[in-house]
Amino acid sequence: MRLTGHASFASIRAARAAARRSGKKRRGIGTGAVLLLVSTLGACAVGPDYQFSAPLTPSHWANASDRKAPRLSRWWTRFNDRILDALMEEAVAGNLDVATAKAKIREARATYRQTFGSLFPTLTNSESATRSQTSVASSGTSSPAVGSLYQAGFDASWELDLFGANRRAVEAAAYGVDAAEENLQATLLTLVGDVASYYVQARGYQARIALARRTATSQEETAQITRNKFAAGSTSAVDVANATGQAASTRATIPTFETSYAEVVHSLSILLGKPPAALNERLAVVRPIPAPRLTVPAGIPADVLLNRPDVRLAERQYAQYTAKVGQAEAARYPSASLTGSISTSAAKTGDLGKSSSIGWSFGPTLTVPIFNAGQLEAAVAVAEAQRDQYFIAYKSAVLNALGDVENALVSLAKEKRRTQSLDLSASSYRQASSLSRSLYQSGAAGFLDVLTAERSAFSAEDALIQSRVLIATDYIALNKALGGGWNGAVDASKPEVVDANTGPHLASSGSR
Repeated sequence: MRLTGHASFASIRAARAAARRSGKKRRGIGTGAVLLLVSTLGACAVGPDYQFSAPLTPSHWANASDRKAPRLSRWWTRFNDRILDALMEEAVAGNLDVATAKAKIREARATYRQTFGSLFPTLTNSESATRSQTSVASSGTSSPAVGSLYQAGFDASWELDLFGANRRAVEAAAYGVDAAEENLQATLLTLVGDVASYYVQARGYQARIALARRTATSQEETAQITRNKFAAGSTSAVDVANATGQAASTRATIPTFETSYAEVVHSLSILLGKPPAALNERLAVVRPIPAPRLTVPAGIPADVLLNRPDVRLAERQYAQYTAKVGQAEAARYPSASLTGSISTSAAKTGDLGKSSSIGWSFGPTLTVPIFNAGQLEAAVAVAEAQRDQYFIAYKSAVLNALGDVENALVSLAKEKRRTQSLDLSASSYRQASSLSRSLYQSGAAGFLDVLTAERSAFSAEDALIQSRVLIATDYIALNKALGGGWNGAVDASKPEVVDANTGPHLASSGSR
């Protein structure tokens, strides 16, 4: 459950009201003035109150005309690749960065509960048993006197939080929970984008490896034809050398592509929280490069304020450090607390509370900062400077988000146009390579025409594969820029390490 500043303040007001009601029942002589001050300043808090104000954004994208709301939910499923869909599920469940982000949520929630407890009184119990011996002089002799003393009591204290220092701390902690949850969403956004990108790259390298093998085989056949023509005296040794060298040069690209493919698969496995070679067999079967079937509506620029978790994270951090300014400011004002204790002592445990001595104390304590050499003012200045840094970071996150979208829109649109040209280029060079080879075999063309056509065809087809990879990558980048991440349920309540035998037990030296 997400905690907001508004919800936390409602809880704080309810808790303070309950505390004031219980305090009235225990009112004693001399505390009336303090409790009157509490009732008067019960809602008092110093420092700035956080007010969200959306930064100005353009009314439309410079590189997109479709203002429909972007369809960001599970955007990777539009690749229609079941393997990719399964990898996404496994990545969310096993990724270590996601596990760290979930642990930070648990930390933030525990910090909130811990801070919220400062609004309530504390009560401690103490019990003791003392056995003593003294010497008693009588008629010139001394005899020991042995006695026992049993004591039990309670101590209570309550900081009245006159100027809202504790309430500001709780407010900051509540914003911290929000920030931790947005950090998880930002981590998930990065994760699904990286999984999709690595997967697309892996399929791209498979396609380039297959192309290089086909081309090398074809060029080796051409080299054999050239050797046969040389044996018949219809060509030169130079043509044989060129044909053999070109085939070997093409085949030499295969190990390079295989290395890059292995590195991408290893990186993808690690993203899933698995050993590097875990996906080798699973991805060994060659599949087409994923291609998006639908265009991506970009909506309006203001959408990124709601859809981008990194922007929401920066805004929550700005709110958190605004509350810390009030916390530092409250330290400059007087603080008051109520303390009380009650204890009983007796010579026998059965006499505690009956035939025993009972003592109690109750009263307020007021602390007023008089001279601290400017330390408290400096602390406020520090908090304000930190708040300004997070405000600037928030504005920067918005600008970067807008830039990411514009860049992705341009890249995707231009790459589509480039792919169209490369497709025509590759088709033409394939035709030229086939024709030149046929003419060479019949003796109607020279080997230079074959050499040039085969080299150009391989380069054009390889560039076309890379362009298709870039289209898929730009599609991924656009969805990430618009804020498309993981929108499924993620349980952040379960710890990674489950401790056992945490109660009282004999200490062990541990393994060495």
